[in-house]
Order: sequence, then structure tokens, then C-alpha cells
Amino acid sequence: MIDLRSDTVTRPTPGMLNAMFSAKVGDDVFGEDPTIHELQQKAADLFGMEAALFCPSGTMTNQIAVNVHTRPGDEIIMHEYSHIFNYEGGGAAFNSGCQIRLLPGKRGLLDANTVEKSVNNRFDIHAARTSLVTVENTCNKGGGSCYSMDTLKEIREVTRLNDLAYHLDGARLFNALVISGDSPKDYGSFFDSISICLSKGLGCPVGSLLLGSKAFIQEALRVRKKLGGGMRQAGILAAAGIYALDHHIERLAEDHTKAQVLRSALEQCSWVRDMESVETNIVIFYLHENRDPQLFMEKLESEGIRIIGMGQGKLRMVTHLDVSEEDIEKTAEVLKKL
Repeated sequence: MIDLRSDTVTRPTPGMLNAMFSAKVGDDVFGEDPTIHELQQKAADLFGMEAALFCPSGTMTNQIAVNVHTRPGDEIIMHEYSHIFNYEGGGAAFNSGCQIRLLPGKRGLLDANTVEKSVNNRFDIHAARTSLVTVENTCNKGGGSCYSMDTLKEIREVTRLNDLAYHLDGARLFNALVISGDSPKDYGSFFDSISICLSKGLGCPVGSLLLGSKAFIQEALRVRKKLGGGMRQAGILAAAGIYALDHHIERLAEDHTKAQVLRSALEQCSWVRDMESVETNIVIFYLHENRDPQLFMEKLESEGIRIIGMGQGKLRMVTHLDVSEEDIEKTAEVLKKL
């Protein structure tokens, strides 16, 4: 089966498995796992930030960030496509008692002017206190769309002037970095917190990292405990993260190339109504109104190809390290013959 549903379906490579097998471990809740310490320091240094915290999932790192940056009754600004709003089970309300202000923007990307107009007057007792702005790079529902560094800096200036925290959901940030050539340290210089996922394009079986100041991470550690995120001999998992940061970042360009092959194939299909621009490893497209997306996905699965529906007619294919060039060529041929 050619599985294009998500880059989360990747399995550890032989080299990653060897690194996991030989990992030195300890009890991380006691702060005694040396491999976790190594991973956290490595990630913090990569982004030029003071500290990092290893967590089971990107949802947890995002939810911890929301909790640390806010207090109950606050308002968070984010794009209507945001993962934090759409795919984290109402966690901002459940875990932190916050409401969310959703903003529009092309392909899941905010701009500074829209953000600035949406900040509540802090002296108006009728309005929720705006305390946090979050952005997602790349944006999943936007088709793997990437922010420009200039836009991110402009939003940073809005948050600075309004005394707001600034969080980056960077689940696929390395895809954006490979495309743009920007430095991770540029991101670390103006975000208050960054979440990066290890179990998507980087190919780890489990894990995400939350980065920030030492004081922020110390409070994040407390929140992680409350959420049940403390792990014991998890250095086995952290070793996979170290291996991924050393070996799997530059190869993301291969996934981007594969996505362009799929884009080219879809452009030749008469049954495709529309398609988002393809920048990274995510391809989102729409069928003509007289085509049933569910039947279409079932047809593809009968041909040995799995993709996913995202609702509202969105169909998604995601390239990753477990999909070969031959798999992509086969998928392209099947698409063109449908």
C-alpha cells in the first residue's frame, strides 16, 4: 500500500533503530535521562534558544505553550486553519480556559495588519484580554504553505507593541526551512516559544519539542506533568530525535520534489476542480462538484493508494521518506488514468 495520508505514518529507518537500541537512558521525571538532555540541548542550540522540553506529541507542546502564556478567560489570536483550533480537541478551552479569535488569510497565513486590528483593548473590561498570537509554519490546511520571514517579523512587532506572547506551531517547520534557506536561529530570536515535531517529516516514531527561555521551560515542565506527559526511560525515543536532526533534515527536499510530481499529475486530470499551490510536501486538491470524494478515495485504495479527506471537499496527499520515487510515479500514473 502506498500511504500518502500523512507524514506521520513513517517508520524508523535502520540507522534510527540502531541509535534507539544503543541509547543511554534514565528516569526523565527525575531529570536523569542523558539522551533526553542531549536532545533538548541540541534542539535549543539549533534555534539559539535557552532551553527545550521533550514531549510525546505536538498537540501537547502546543497546549503547554498556550497554558503557560495565558490565564483563564484570555483570548488567543490565530488563523482559522490553525491546528490548535481544528485538530486539538478544544484543548485551549479545556486545558487553559481560553477563547480563540479566528482570523482569515490566504492559505492559512496571517498578516500583521489583520493581527493588529484584532487585538482587544486591554482597558476594556467587557473584552477578553488578548494575550497570545500563534502562527503555524508550514500550515497544514493551507497545503504546506510557508510564511516569509518578513511577515513573521512584522507580526512579532505587533506582539511586542501590544505586550503579547508569540508562539510558533512549527510541526513542519523544517520543511519551511529547507524551502526558504532561513536559519533556525532567526526563528529563535523573535518567537517566545516554538513547537517542533519529530514524528512527521523527520521520521521519528514519537515526540515533539517545545523551545523557549529557561523560565518558560521550567513552567512548561510543571504543565507537562499536569497533562500526564512525564515519561521515564524515554531516551530510547529521544535517540531517534537526535538521529533525525543529524540525518533527516536536508532529505526533506526529496519529499518536496515528490510532491511536485503529484502536482504535475493532478494538473493533467480533468476531474480536478482546483488545487492549492504546492510549496513543500503537502498536496491539497478538490474534485468537481459531481464527484464524490469518499468514492474517489475508495477507488484509489483499490489501486493500492491511500490519501485522506480533510472535510469541505479538501483531499490531501503528503509525501514522506517511506514513499519512494517509484511509488510516486505509480501514483501519478494511476491518477492520470482515472
